[in-house]
Amino acid sequence: MGPLSTSSGFGWFSIVRLGLVQAAIGAVVMLATSLLNRVMVVEYGMAAAVPAGLVALHYAVQLARPVWGHGSDRGRARTPWIIGGVAVLGLGAMLAVLALPLAPLPANALLLAGFILIGAGVGAAGTSLLALLAAGVAPQRRAAAAAVTWIMMVMGIVISAGTAGALLEPFSWAQLAKVSGGIALGALVLTLLATFRLERGAAFAAPEPGHEASLGEALRTVFAEPAARRFTVFVFLSMLAYSMQDLILEPFAGIVFRMSPAQSTSLSAVQHSGVLLGMIVAGIGGSAFAGRAAGELRGWIAAGCIGSALALAGLAVGAGAGPGWPLAANIGALGFANGVFAVSAIGAMMSLAGEGKRADTGLRMGIWGAAQGIAFGLGGLMGAVGVDLARHATSDGRAFQTIFTFEALLFMAAAVMAARLAGQGARVNLREAEA
Repeated sequence: MGPLSTSSGFGWFSIVRLGLVQAAIGAVVMLATSLLNRVMVVEYGMAAAVPAGLVALHYAVQLARPVWGHGSDRGRARTPWIIGGVAVLGLGAMLAVLALPLAPLPANALLLAGFILIGAGVGAAGTSLLALLAAGVAPQRRAAAAAVTWIMMVMGIVISAGTAGALLEPFSWAQLAKVSGGIALGALVLTLLATFRLERGAAFAAPEPGHEASLGEALRTVFAEPAARRFTVFVFLSMLAYSMQDLILEPFAGIVFRMSPAQSTSLSAVQHSGVLLGMIVAGIGGSAFAGRAAGELRGWIAAGCIGSALALAGLAVGAGAGPGWPLAANIGALGFANGVFAVSAIGAMMSLAGEGKRADTGLRMGIWGAAQGIAFGLGGLMGAVGVDLARHATSDGRAFQTIFTFEALLFMAAAVMAARLAGQGARVNLREAEA
């Protein structure tokens, strides 16, 4: 293990500490995008469009990520943004849980408030954490650091999903509130411990003098770079494909395969275990741990997209086959392919964020986070609303079959774009790393 931080950037121990914060964020987000989604649709009989709309709202709030990133760049510390964001995130999740048994009017008001807070918390904490990671890690270590922290985030999701699934059998609202509160409080405590004195004495915490550009000027500077523009478009398309299954997988398991909340939540743990394995394989095999340039990861990005398309095609077949289909294996394969795609794309993002002046790292991460937020909100809404509309027109199985097929086609389009664009403009970063 390296030291807490060095003159050349964070050591490995500090990187792992930031990974613990990612794990904490992922654990709480799992409540809103996975567990609460399932409970609203199956246990409380809401249309799938309701949680989809709420999740879309929390992504819409994250359109302010560039503002938070720019403000973080101009400040002297990012840790307060991270801690405050995780606290707001947990508060939003608990408001959403408390809303479920109430009458429609107060329930809707609390759900809206809760998901607005969830979006603000994720945006503030996530953008500042990524900026701290990119600015504080030496260039040759950035891809490796990204892989490590995202693997830890997935581990947090897997652990929290598995634990929640075990504790929610049999299901009751009171038990849901206890489990959710425990996860939210645990995430905040973990964040406080992981970030304690992390930035103290770090020279990179403050922006370089002479770079006090306004938000508009800084945005124009970033978008003047062709690589940044192309990568922003790729992030949007690929994350649109990635996000469409998020809000319909657990309802799919409950409606078509008749699984209980505990069973479908445990199935989510299988999916994220596959994501974890895919990240490890891509991180090593794709040279992410060697600190290579974004261009060298384009084949792995494309492979992850193609694998995701094939796994979604399998789910489309399973939607017609019903309970006899090996659903757990299929979802595990989808998670693996998603993991290969995700860690390769993150490695490329960290490399591109390293090009250009260090003082705008938060802004760059905010721009790509906003592109991801738009895609995730739109993708989740498209998937859920698409299922609702299709279920009115045809059988449940055929409805899910239609959406999974469309997602597979989107992933194939993203694979084509990755092969063409993911590596362009990134060779400068490789030369910098080798200099």
